Order: sequence, then structure tokens, then C-alpha cells
Amino acid sequence: GPDQWHKNYPIAKGHRQSPIEINNKEVHYDSSLLPWFASYDPGAARTILNNGKTCRVVFDDSFDRSVLRGGPLAGVYRLRQLHFHWGSSDDHGSEHVVNGVRYAGELHLLHWNPKYSNYLDAVRRTDGIAVLAIFLQVGKTPKPEMKRILEEINAIKTKGKEAPFPNFDPSILFPGSFTTPPCEECITWIVLREPIIVSSDQMAKLRSLSKNAENEPVLPLVDNWRPTQPRHFRMVSASF
Repeated sequence: GPDQWHKNYPIAKGHRQSPIEINNKEVHYDSSLLPWFASYDPGAARTILNNGKTCRVVFDDSFDRSVLRGGPLAGVYRLRQLHFHWGSSDDHGSEHVVNGVRYAGELHLLHWNPKYSNYLDAVRRTDGIAVLAIFLQVGKTPKPEMKRILEEINAIKTKGKEAPFPNFDPSILFPGSFTTPPCEECITWIVLREPIIVSSDQMAKLRSLSKNAENEPVLPLVDNWRPTQPRHFRMVSASF
């Protein structure tokens, strides 16, 4: 489990680890933070897969066709993949915690800095990765755009399953350090304050995935979130 990761990946005990708990009273308003922009090409969407740890959608990142810019970022960052974190029930599942609240889930859109030669090079750099994080909150008016992803769950029920997933623009999901080993400290986080609304049925659909392969016993893929890490000296800035 996460408390043992440092044995193989010593940086997991570093001072810039993610996720963290965000307390509004300790957030610093930064008037210099620019608006951020995402420009995503639906044609970049490639596949959806179950890797035994999450549900992931993979995008073509061979050139700057789907990018994130602005906010705390210098230059553009290419979209590589998106994935989800969720719990075994609706009362937990997000990685970041806000004012003591843990949401039902958290969506991460992972981008890398193309000033480096490739993704593997970028993860070794302090400005190599940018992740846009969006909370999933269970409510009565679920966001219909989640439906497209969840419709494919039956095709990727078990670990190792992958299915075509063409023509998808992840920006339709927007509301109005890596958290997995080896926990490289290379991420600039943009955590959106406003969650997207999902239904209990939609969360249950994610929980229907299995950590195991097709020929192995079904082992529900749940609680794929890392506990919060010490904030240490880091400042959390807000644009409003």
C-alpha cells in the first residue's frame, strides 16, 4: 500500500508529494495568476483501457494538438491521458481534500511539457507535468457528458482490456507530484474549485471494474486514491 511505496521509491517521502489537504483559510490569493485555457482536438482521443489501477483514456500526444496553457504554466502542455480515482462508496474517493471534505472521486487530465524530448524525459523535470484535477460530487443532476466514458466500461471490465475511444473532447467534462509510484515531484497542479456532478449509479459503474485479468477472480477496482501528504513549505495559490 501507499505507506510502503517509499521502500522502492524513496522520493515518496519527499517534501513535494501529492495529494494534499487544501484549507481555504491557508490559500493565498495571487493576483498574478492568469486564466488557464484548454484547447483539445477530439480527434486526438485514441483508446480507453483498464490497467488494473484505473480507467484511463489515452490521447495522441505526438504534436501540440490538445494543449493546456495559462494559469501557473509557462508555455503549452500536451494532453497525454485522463484517468479517475474513486472510492468503495460515495463518501470518499478523491485524492485531494478540501476543508476536510473528500469527494466521491477525482478526474485527472495529465499533460506534459513538450520543451522536453518526450514524456519520460518530462517526468524527470520540475516543470515537466501539469495535471488538471476535477472533483466528482454525487448529486441529483449528473453531468450528461460523463455518459460517453461510462458507456465503455463494459468493454474494459478486467485488467488489460482496451477499446477504441475515438472523437472525444475532454473539455466537455469541465465544470462551469504524481499520486502514484514512483511519485516524481514534477507536477504543477491546477485543482478546480467547482466539482462536476455525478450520480450514485455512475460511481457504481466505475466500481464494477476489476483489478484482475479476465481469467482471474473478480477483484473490485476501488479505493485507488493516495492518502494526503504533508504540505511542508508549499504555498497554495488561488486566482479568486
